[in-house]
Amino acid sequence: MKPSQPQPPAGLTGPSAGEAFRLRLGQQRLLPLIGVYDVFSALIAARMFEGVFCSGYSYAASAYGLPDVGYVNWRDMTDWATKIRHALPQTHILVDVDDGFGDHVVASNTVRNLESNGLSAVMMEDQKRPRRCGHFEGKEVLPLQEYLTKLRAVMELRQGIFVIARTDATDPYEGVERAVAFAESGADGVMVEAIRDLKTIARLRSQVSVPIMVNQLHGGKSPNWRFDELEDAGASIVIYSTPCLFAAQYGMQKYLNALIENQGLPQYGTVSMEDCAEVLSGKEAGQAPADKTKHGVEKLSPVSSRA
Repeated sequence: MKPSQPQPPAGLTGPSAGEAFRLRLGQQRLLPLIGVYDVFSALIAARMFEGVFCSGYSYAASAYGLPDVGYVNWRDMTDWATKIRHALPQTHILVDVDDGFGDHVVASNTVRNLESNGLSAVMMEDQKRPRRCGHFEGKEVLPLQEYLTKLRAVMELRQGIFVIARTDATDPYEGVERAVAFAESGADGVMVEAIRDLKTIARLRSQVSVPIMVNQLHGGKSPNWRFDELEDAGASIVIYSTPCLFAAQYGMQKYLNALIENQGLPQYGTVSMEDCAEVLSGKEAGQAPADKTKHGVEKLSPVSSRA
């Protein structure tokens, strides 16, 4: 993997966000997208990476305090993703649209609304309702032709937004077969959820020409792989669905426990008001005054030593 300084998308005032997303993928470098749970977490992620992922799992937890088992609807995701787009006009934004939130009519109009609001890409799965997180047990997939009808409706109505078709088939061979069918039906990119080994990615790579996306979820069904391992196997995009949510939970629990143990005295080792204000300045990857990481994106300066 040979990283270079990212070229931010033109945002809402230049080429379409979908076209900017395609141009980035054309650079033949793995594109990591960081799962966020609200606008603030998106601001932090966008200072360090080129793109963010509006994760349905993270949104359900943050907005409703509920698990990812179908509570989120199309209006939730459209409103939330649009807020993030307004806060981050120069960042690639992928939106989780679950199963399209309904039939082919609802799905295609949901994607069209997201495109109208300047979002870069969407991911739509083939689960049968009641749907759930792809790393939960008990999920089922739609008959292939039923999902393809929905996918084709989305592709016909969209203009430029990048559409990634995801399968939740639990058998890896069925997953590859479905992903190939998605690509043949016009999907811009494909993903097999909860993939178990790099060989499956390589096998899929040998059968499709479109970009392949992989999901990395801490504690999920997939092993954890390095950037170079994913890239060598043939992946073009990797999403990290929950790092911001899980890190927030860990940080809050740790700090609040310390607050109890220290009789309410604030603890050092967290960010300061100045650090928070810097994030709220809205600077994105390539704009923040910080050191570069090996991925060619911005890295925050070390956290303040005082609260």
